[in-house]
Amino acid sequence: MDLRLLRAFVTVARLRNFGAAAEELSTSQPALTKQVQVLERRVGSVLFTRGRHGARLTPAGELLLPDALELLERSEAFDRRAVQVATGDEGSLAIGFGLSGIELAPRAVALFRSRWPGVSVTLDDMSSAVQCERLLAGSLQVGFVRLPVPAGLEHLRLRRDRLALAIPTALEVPQDVGRWLDGRPLVRLTPSRGPGLTAQIDGLYAELGCRPAVLQESADLQTVLALVAAGAGPAVVPQSAERIAPPELRLVPLSGRAATWWIGAAWSTRTPLTERFVKAAAEVARS
Repeated sequence: MDLRLLRAFVTVARLRNFGAAAEELSTSQPALTKQVQVLERRVGSVLFTRGRHGARLTPAGELLLPDALELLERSEAFDRRAVQVATGDEGSLAIGFGLSGIELAPRAVALFRSRWPGVSVTLDDMSSAVQCERLLAGSLQVGFVRLPVPAGLEHLRLRRDRLALAIPTALEVPQDVGRWLDGRPLVRLTPSRGPGLTAQIDGLYAELGCRPAVLQESADLQTVLALVAAGAGPAVVPQSAERIAPPELRLVPLSGRAATWWIGAAWSTRTPLTERFVKAAAEVARS
């Protein structure tokens, strides 16, 4: 249905005068009359009777007016929502985060939601490699990933992370950490759960000239920390895990070229929503 014809019908019905309706719609009276006649032919009924007192709705017009009003209201609501979606006031975002973003990502989501409550946000835990795949495929809009990112993605550096040794608070670590770690049984995250972290740790072990043993593996970083707190053994984890570590633990930063890396926000398509979310992530990273 032509909304222009419905708008002509509704305006004449409200004002009960073709001349006044034509003036409000910024058109000529003959043109408005023709629009109403076209609508009458389409619906197969006469909609108005015209006389000395202006235009009055026929019984058919009375019956069809509520439907015309509803259609126009829905059209206007669609236009308003389209503007909100285009400007980023409404919509949805799928956000990913890895081990290094375990503290940063939820805070960024919370800040973003406080400013844009009309936007639906999902947050899923996955490795940086999986995040990059999904960003390129379009099923993820923003990811908190280990840098660098592959071609086709934009990114913003947010924060440096560093490897740290998670140990019970009462345990002292000697200055020669490499020798202390060599051959020592450690709790570790399952490599398939954090391939980037595993590669980072292996690079540091090579730099320190040590080869720790594997005491136990877990697919969850919080479980790794809980095992360390329970006395199962030390673990090498991201220092950013400090915020989720039990109070019985301390995280000792490790030195070395391979001990640090950058975390960044990555995206493939720049939209008002992604720009606003990345801005919120940058604010959280600076705080």
